[in-house]
Amino acid sequence: MIDADRMAVMIQRLAYQLVENYDNFNDVVVIGLQPRGTVLAKRLHTLIQEIAGNTSIPFGELDVTFYRDDFRRSEEPLTPNTNSIEFLIENKKVILVDDVLYTGRSIRAALDALTAYGRPAKVELAVLIDRRYARELPIEPDYTGEAVDTRAHDKVKVQWSEKDNEDCVWLLTVDVKK
Repeated sequence: MIDADRMAVMIQRLAYQLVENYDNFNDVVVIGLQPRGTVLAKRLHTLIQEIAGNTSIPFGELDVTFYRDDFRRSEEPLTPNTNSIEFLIENKKVILVDDVLYTGRSIRAALDALTAYGRPAKVELAVLIDRRYARELPIEPDYTGEAVDTRAHDKVKVQWSEKDNEDCVWLLTVDVKK
């Protein structure tokens, strides 16, 4: 388990890495993936603005429900979250943020969904947890809070105080009998 204190350090480290890699944030936007990547994105956005002394970095929230390659496979109707991007990303550097990177399919869908807002100059990926050894697509994070080695049946659950009343990450190992 990763507790709240360790999560805070991880998030602060991510913010400092981003600030170190950009001379300024004049052409940078931060976009969080709905639903749970937006919490991390908001926290990173706030920290980056504080550290860099820039209070005008555009922030958005992106839903990828209908861009996923598996959305028609569900027997239940899907309920998407709202997109909240009030700016174009044309020629901008996009910092795409999600809580957990697993197969890479959500990120692929996000890259498709972003095209509705323009053609970015660059897209970088920041994640709190990188589930290595489980990728189905060749997508890797540029910024990682923590990389964990998991098996296919394992679960990673990120809890946020804004949604779950506490900050922590659980790695749940599922015993699969042969």
